[in-house]
Amino acid sequence: MQKIFLIGYMGAGKTTVGKHLAQALGLQFIDLDQFIENRYHKKVSELFAEKGETGFRELEKKALLEVSEFEDVIISTGGGTPCFFDNMQVMNAIGQTIYLKIPAGELAARLIKSSHKGTRPLLNGKTDDEIRQFVRDNLAAREPFYNQSSHIFEAGNLEVAEKLDHLVKNLIFFGK
Repeated sequence: MQKIFLIGYMGAGKTTVGKHLAQALGLQFIDLDQFIENRYHKKVSELFAEKGETGFRELEKKALLEVSEFEDVIISTGGGTPCFFDNMQVMNAIGQTIYLKIPAGELAARLIKSSHKGTRPLLNGKTDDEIRQFVRDNLAAREPFYNQSSHIFEAGNLEVAEKLDHLVKNLIFFGK
């Protein structure tokens, strides 16, 4: 029974890597944000707006506990999931956690050019310079949680297919 949790900042490529890794290992893939959206029939951004961050994080915790019951699964968490409640301890206790580590500057650049920028509640209404500063500050606050992972994987430049294949092969090694 395998449970692998991919963690990292928004824009780190958790979903992209998770899908490739799940296919390579023959495991089910679950994106926690998508799971939440399907469960509540609302976008994460809508839930954030309605319930605030605290209310959303409570829903996220419940969803994490639910998907944690699944077997032979790779779970891509939201960027903040490991940083609230005892989520990081729960994930480490029942499976392997892999932190996809990317420098703040690269994350900010990805998020600025992303067509999904408007769907990320923590970035709404921010200018490019504000996004860069926010990512630096927020990543610094989250890294103590991320660094508690079973494995830390330098995951920069995932746009290059060759790098992604290399990353998946290394993550397959971690998954065994």
